[in-house]
Amino acid sequence: MRYVSIERNGRAVLGVRNAQGDIDVIGEESLESLLARGADLVAYAKGQAVRETVKDADARFLPPMARPTKIICVGLNYADHTKESKYEQPDYPTLFLRLHTTLVAHNAPIVRPKVSDSLDFEGEVAVILGKGGRFIPKDEALDCVAGYAVFNEGSVREYQFKSPQWTVGKNFDNTGGFGPDFVTADEVPPGAKGLKLETRLNGEVVQSATTDDMIFDIPTLISVTSEAITLEAGDVIVTGTPAGIGWARTPKLLMKHGDVCEVTVEKLGTLRNPIVDER
Repeated sequence: MRYVSIERNGRAVLGVRNAQGDIDVIGEESLESLLARGADLVAYAKGQAVRETVKDADARFLPPMARPTKIICVGLNYADHTKESKYEQPDYPTLFLRLHTTLVAHNAPIVRPKVSDSLDFEGEVAVILGKGGRFIPKDEALDCVAGYAVFNEGSVREYQFKSPQWTVGKNFDNTGGFGPDFVTADEVPPGAKGLKLETRLNGEVVQSATTDDMIFDIPTLISVTSEAITLEAGDVIVTGTPAGIGWARTPKLLMKHGDVCEVTVEKLGTLRNPIVDER
């Protein structure tokens, strides 16, 4: 099942993709609410009447989740990216947090902040949890996964490297593309293994990898994170980006006003965002 959040008549509504790729609106309950109450997402969608159908081209998308309970990001999770970043490959996941105010929907602009011109792209797979806990065994971790989505973790590099912690550079408003679809786990290989990930800037491929290249796979990320943090339904784990970032290139290839960045993940779809300057 592929859930989509869109705006209709000034209200957020929930829909599912139909066989034609358009959106059947089924209600106003949010994905966050469904996850929090432990709804069976496949059965729920099948049990709702279609209120209207919206053409994909006419939809005003919203992020699949507007206010996730937590957004936990993973750095340095692809060896080739670690190498281009000139860090030592850590033997423990590099975790940091994002805020919901960074999120932007499919087709909505990612905003290059007025204080810096160092906005970079990072195509990633996002994991959305349907349940959580502490000390989750690795062999039970995938039972916690409700679904997956595409993420573009726009990073303001100048600010990311102002201090040893990356928080500010990863949390500028309107820099985190998220969507367009939330794809339930039953439609994706276990742990999102073997999926091709590709990022394109103005149509040019700038990142290309497979999720098999992750250093820490999704069950490991869930299990290790739960050693310290109580995971919950509605949490999002953004699993890291492969090599090809603009900051590591000579000359640097950074996003600017008028650019279009697209991230495609096999089975999950394509997330598209134009780039605009902050006013």
